[in-house]
Amino acid sequence: MDRPADSDSPIVPFLRVGPPPDRTRCEGWQQLREIRDAFIPAPRLSPKEYSDMSPRRQALHDLHRTATHVNMRLQETPMSRRVSDLMRGRLQNNAVKFMPGTRDGLMINGGGFQGKTETACSAAAAFEDLWRTVHHQLLPDQAPLAGTRDVFVPVAYCRLPVKATPKALCKTILDVYGDPHPSTLDDLIRSVRDAVRDHNTTALLIDDVTRLRLHRGDDQDTLDLIRELMDLNVTLVLIGVDIPHSGLLRGAYIDPRTKQWVFPDVKRGKSHNDAASTQTERRFDMVDLDPFDYSTPAGITAFVEHLAGIEDQLRLFHSFEGMLTTGGMPEYLFRRTHGIVGLLRRLIEDGCTEAISSGEERLTPELLARTSIRLGNLTDLDQEAGEVPEIPPNVKPPRQQGKKAGRRPRNTVFDDHGDRPAADG
Repeated sequence: MDRPADSDSPIVPFLRVGPPPDRTRCEGWQQLREIRDAFIPAPRLSPKEYSDMSPRRQALHDLHRTATHVNMRLQETPMSRRVSDLMRGRLQNNAVKFMPGTRDGLMINGGGFQGKTETACSAAAAFEDLWRTVHHQLLPDQAPLAGTRDVFVPVAYCRLPVKATPKALCKTILDVYGDPHPSTLDDLIRSVRDAVRDHNTTALLIDDVTRLRLHRGDDQDTLDLIRELMDLNVTLVLIGVDIPHSGLLRGAYIDPRTKQWVFPDVKRGKSHNDAASTQTERRFDMVDLDPFDYSTPAGITAFVEHLAGIEDQLRLFHSFEGMLTTGGMPEYLFRRTHGIVGLLRRLIEDGCTEAISSGEERLTPELLARTSIRLGNLTDLDQEAGEVPEIPPNVKPPRQQGKKAGRRPRNTVFDDHGDRPAADG
């Protein structure tokens, strides 16, 4: 049995000190990469063990339980596994290519709150773990000195500004490295090229690319610049919402042989890169990160297995095996979230808070029916670009007609929105 945190200790090991790391800066990215699996969940205590604790230790344990529920580990799903496998393979393949030239890129497409960013960053962090090991073995003398900034930045992550221009994009990329901003566009582009090369950046992740509306000249020029970044011998990973209908694929076509999206070169005279007309065409694979599907037995099984993984991480005193996976609970959770991972996570988090504060100490459809899905501070998201999903309306909890805890749910198949039962699978 894990021993609960000692209330007499001056250090609370599960609390973060200071603001959260900013992954759009290389230092913040490194902090997140190094601590991504470091969180220690609250120990599992029986109600008797909890009641024997002092009020102060009970409060500390409740805080630890809350931290556990809001810091649940990132669970792999069949959809995220497909994205991760393709991304890790692409990053590794491109990293070991010796010949110069454009590297095939990757577009990660999906709706808001479906875990695109977390999945992509997790795959990039795993690649960087491997690549840093290789780098330090090959060049041990280039390890950073204490008190100096590490110039080796294998992965750079940034977000496209809401009002995107070529200048704004360049400044955003330079901010990753902490480099200054020259005043002219030509100097900005030159500084970006120098920074990517000097920091040995292998992968450049650009999030929120579908903020580009392409009805403005600045948007079109920014998209041209993004494509030309592939000339830097860097793997470009673009992350966005509903990419096929966003206009980003304008002028592109699918190669019938490779099934890749092909972008013709920017015309001479309009390019930010003097050598763009001599480069090969730019190619991207596009992979979708979809919500859970509840219309097939395989989709239902995947959703229930995901719920089982969540259930295993909860620290509620009256929880039981099958709390989220039996009876009418899976169907209810799917109706409340439409299978969107981010909405499901938020509902469970807030439901656990209600379960602890009310003393119920378990999740039931009735308790969750009292829990609204609140997405919190969305000022950094662009609702017009689809980054904020539509929250499904609250639904009544299912009637319990003789369903016993521990019984597996029947494979009820719902329509695409999870609103009406269709046929049994």
